[in-house]
Amino acid sequence: MRAVVQRVTRGRVTVDGRETGAIGCGLLIYLGVGREDREEDVEYLADKIANLRIFPDREGKMNLSLLEVGGEALVVSQFTLYGDCRKGRRPNFTAAASPDEASRLYDLFVEALSARGIKTATGLFQAYMLVESINDGPVTMLLDSKKIF
Repeated sequence: MRAVVQRVTRGRVTVDGRETGAIGCGLLIYLGVGREDREEDVEYLADKIANLRIFPDREGKMNLSLLEVGGEALVVSQFTLYGDCRKGRRPNFTAAASPDEASRLYDLFVEALSARGIKTATGLFQAYMLVESINDGPVTMLLDSKKIF
């Protein structure tokens, strides 16, 4: 399971002109699910992201987590995080999970963040979405449950 995590002052997702999710200060999380991912990957990433110390403390150092600042999370499904661009010019998505399995693990991830006390909003799985955000910092982290990076 892979995530691109961006610290934001606000974020919003719309589908066909309708807002499906919006947050204030917190994290915009683009989440990709791979073929090999299981429930333990969900728990690992949810815990990692909830406790990742990327918010500034009083001295301006990145010392506080999403939980500590009371931030929100906007989770957007993004299978393209498993796009392999090493050969040719067209990405290969064979490492991405099937839509049914990806949807199941995506939903579990959203539930895992919510269970940790994080107000969580979402996009719409398998929809064409417009994502708006105001990056804070900017701070962007790449995470992988298999610890590839």
